[in-house]
This record gives sequence, structure tokens and C-alpha cells, in this order.
Amino acid sequence: MAKIDDSVKKKVPELRFKGFTDPWVQRNLGEWSDVRDGTHASPKYIEQGHPIVTSKNLTDSGLDMSDVSYLTDEDFNEINQRSKVDIGDILFGMIGTIGKPVIVDRDDFAIKNVALIKEKTSPEIINTWLIQYLKSPSFERFIQKENAGGTQKFIALGLIRDMKLMTPSVQEQARIGELLNHLDNLIAANQRKLDLLKEQKKGYLQKMFPKNGAKVPELRFAGFADDWKQRKLGEVGKTQSGIGFPDAEQGGTEGVPFYKVSDMNKPGNEHEMVNANNYVNYEQLSRKKWKIIETVPAVIFAKVGAAIMLNRKRLVTSPFLIDNNTMAYVFDGSWNIDFGKTLFETINLPRYAQVGALPSYNGSDIESIEVTLPNKGEQVKLGAFFKSLDDTITLHQRKLDLLKEQKKGFLQNMFV
Repeated sequence: MAKIDDSVKKKVPELRFKGFTDPWVQRNLGEWSDVRDGTHASPKYIEQGHPIVTSKNLTDSGLDMSDVSYLTDEDFNEINQRSKVDIGDILFGMIGTIGKPVIVDRDDFAIKNVALIKEKTSPEIINTWLIQYLKSPSFERFIQKENAGGTQKFIALGLIRDMKLMTPSVQEQARIGELLNHLDNLIAANQRKLDLLKEQKKGYLQKMFPKNGAKVPELRFAGFADDWKQRKLGEVGKTQSGIGFPDAEQGGTEGVPFYKVSDMNKPGNEHEMVNANNYVNYEQLSRKKWKIIETVPAVIFAKVGAAIMLNRKRLVTSPFLIDNNTMAYVFDGSWNIDFGKTLFETINLPRYAQVGALPSYNGSDIESIEVTLPNKGEQVKLGAFFKSLDDTITLHQRKLDLLKEQKKGFLQNMFV
């Protein structure tokens, strides 16, 4: 691929396959593609019949048919008289969720409030390219412009037909579509692998920890036979609440990490907190009389507000501070840390929240939670197993994120 000189950028994309030099041509979509939509009526739904697809069934990974309504033969045939869906057609949402374009790989359904784009005979615009254009920033800008100021998200079929877009030759369209569709397939395959790993971990968590009052788990490593012992968290560790963090003290980039709940969203912090949005120096610590939480390892989690319901926990292994929306549980020496972090994943913390204007915990709510613990040797074995699984999940997540970033860059630079 080659980058394009600034002087010709307006009529060609920044990034282009070698061998293509002709300027792109502006076309109205409706002149070169067959643009229709599904029914706007409210047909009668039945228990079993023909599926009807709406915008809720359009996802980034394709058609999701897990939640559809069903039509009679009569309604199905009536809708399909003017908007029959064929394999290779494009669908995208027109009401509510605008966009989410998908290429159809089945033709056994009808559509409602969804745009339908078909290739014409001897097309000048091919759908394998157009589907990628409809995912690009160029199309997003068109949607934002046409929907500006609207109270309800909606785009009329006429606007879609009249949409002007810059298009290359069919041969160049085919090359672009081939590359980006290949990336889509890689992303989908890696997403499936990641989902499978997460499901496997979920299954192991259910089988390798005792449940329903049992003293041993269903699945166990060879060589371990002792009963697990019931303990309250307050007997094998302690909680510590956070402190106020004034805006004027925030923004530091060096020193001791001062974690907020939002820091759990930072890349790299999926399992263990390794970076923060804010750090504080020793001058601040002395002036504000803040006390660092130096007893680590610990697990941190939200202690107030809607973030509690996300049930997220993160491991911390170096001294830190937390704000007053966050709580830490500090493990004592009886734990293997990787096991302790994994055990916390099995605890449904929102169950223990105090109900009020905002859900919240205090320290005693957490310290009174009863858990079942094996001996240290079995903890080590379990901890190592789940850490290896977490590391594999993280590796696949990063690979998936990289592929998505590559795709995003191509969409940004391969369209006008």
C-alpha cells in the first residue's frame, strides 16, 4: 500500500493499494444500488413462523436471531413482495440504533424498519465494499450531519438513497472489501476464542469452588482430600475504605497511585491494577496527611453507587491509595494471593450492599461474608491454574484489541 500526496487527498483516500491511481468518483447511492426498506406496519406476531428482523437484531458481529418475533405465512409473503432479503444483501438500522450494517448470510426472514441494499446487475458499487464504507468514519459523519438536532434517532429512506459517496473502480472496491472482510473474519474468530475461554473459566469457577454448603468442590486436583474450612473474611483479612481526593490534588503522573473506580477501565487493569489516572507525591502525602495502604496484596472494588452492580474486583500488589468511592480488602498471610483474587471473583458483592438512595457497603458488610478456604497448598495450585487462565484470556483480549485498532485505522484511511 502507498500513502497519497496531500494535493490529491480530496478525491482519493490517504491509504491505497498499489496499482490504483484514478481519482474516486462521487455517486448517489440510490442510482447505483437498489435501496429499499422493510415494513413499517405492525403485523400480528405468532408463536412459531417466519422470523422478522428489526434493528435490535443487527450487531457488530452480524445478525443475532436469538430474540425475534414470528410472522404468519400471509404477512411474510406480503412484506417480501417489496423487500425480499437475499444472501449478500446489506441491512442496517434506520430507527433508534442507526447503522450496525450487516451482510446477510441467510434469506429466511422478513424485515421491519430496516434499510435493505441490493447490488444491481453489473454493479458500479459492490456490497463487499459498501458494507465497509457504512462502518467508516465517512458514513458516521453523514449520519451525524443528517440527524443533528433530532430528538429521535431516525434516518429516512430518501436520505439513504440520495447519499453522496466517493467510490473507486469496482476492481479497487473488491480489493478493499477483500482486505477489510478478512480482518472482520479474524476479529470474529478471535472473539469466539475469547468468549470460549471466558466460558471455560466460568465453568471452572463453578466446579472448583464448593457450593451450596459443600465442604469440597466438585472438581479437584489430585492429591488433595481435606475438607475446606469456613471462615468470615474479617477473620482472614480486613477492609479499608478510601479517602477524599480533591480535584486540585489530581493529575499527578509520578509517585503513589491513587486509584478510583474508573481506573479499573484502563487497558492493562483487567485483572490487576498496574496503572492509574492519578499519582500523588510525598509532598502531597505529608501536607494532606494521607496514609498509604502499604499492606498488600489487596483487592479493591466499588463501595458506593451504581458501580457496585458491576461487581468488579481488581488485585493490587504494591502500596496505593483509593478514593472514598472505593474499598480495599487486605489479605492476611493465610492466603495465596492468586487464589484469593480468584475466590473474590466467585463472590456476588452486590448481594451484600445496603439498600438506599445509593447502594453501598461498610467494612462490616464485607468482613461478615462467609467463604470456604482450602489449605495453603491447594490454594497455591488453584491460584496458579486460574492465573494461567487469566493470562491467556488477557493475551487473547490484547490480540483482539489490536486487530480492532488495525481495522479502525484502515476504515479511517481507506475511504474518502
